[in-house]
Amino acid sequence: MNVAVLFMNPIDTILNDHPVLVIDGALATELERRGHDLKNDLWSAKILLEQPEAIQQVHYDYFNAGADCAITASYQATVEGFKRRGLNEKEAIELIQKSVRIATAARDEFWAEGSNRAGRSKPFVAASVGPYGAYLANGEEYVGNYGLSEAELMDFHRGRMKALIEAGAELLACETIPSLVEARAIVKLLDEFPNITAWLSFSARDDKHISEGQPFADCVRLLEDHPRVAALGINCTSPNYISSLIRAGKQYTSKPILVYPNLGEGYDATKNDWDGHAAVESFGEEARVWFNAGARMIGGCCRTTPEDIRVIAAWVRGMIGAPGK
Repeated sequence: MNVAVLFMNPIDTILNDHPVLVIDGALATELERRGHDLKNDLWSAKILLEQPEAIQQVHYDYFNAGADCAITASYQATVEGFKRRGLNEKEAIELIQKSVRIATAARDEFWAEGSNRAGRSKPFVAASVGPYGAYLANGEEYVGNYGLSEAELMDFHRGRMKALIEAGAELLACETIPSLVEARAIVKLLDEFPNITAWLSFSARDDKHISEGQPFADCVRLLEDHPRVAALGINCTSPNYISSLIRAGKQYTSKPILVYPNLGEGYDATKNDWDGHAAVESFGEEARVWFNAGARMIGGCCRTTPEDIRVIAAWVRGMIGAPGK
């Protein structure tokens, strides 16, 4: 007898009751906006080392703004990166796991206040799995041509994914993935961890192609059948490209499409900084356009703030009235 295995995940839980799952906004650039210096190869992982309470406060502020999930400060946190800072492997794994515990503590603090539960589903913690390019800290997550094999990329990601899962992550946020080969490596690794689901989110270079050049529609089509890929989408990409990318991808998947763009500024890897101007006048208002194009999960990436997420959440909560929870 064939038995179908269904993987329940926190995305399904929220989308069963709400038209849109609200993802949080930027972490690293929000910490910079609050006065923290992140100009180094660890980025927000530097604050994980030095001022974890600042990260917890940002997570809390996003929950308070209406986010249904927090993405942990592990995007650029790797064993290899922490070793370069003089930590041993055990200490590095402990710090990676700390990112999950910090986000969970913020969620639990927020949820403990009864008034915060009105019209809300319980938020969840998505553990960030950044690309190999984030470890390189040279902007390669917006290019993707590392010259590494699928097997080498699996070896790179395996230890961090294991650490995040063991720390209690409810879902893996595999994000800013620039190439199909890295996406395939991550998806193959999911088979080694049968009790976790993940979303897979690419960076894109235009309104049709991910950063390395493959059509986004092809990536969605090739990943559609994996049972523990809970959602597919785009992040840290200009808002100008998002609607076209949603339309290109949604025709090949029954999974939720997620989008959390940056503000549209350019990233200068030589200065570890963003420059230029925001691509849209009101980031929060653009969420309506992305929803109409087919997105079911919407948030923000670099340079977005709790106020941007508050605008998105207010619109979502008012769309059909707040469902009772």
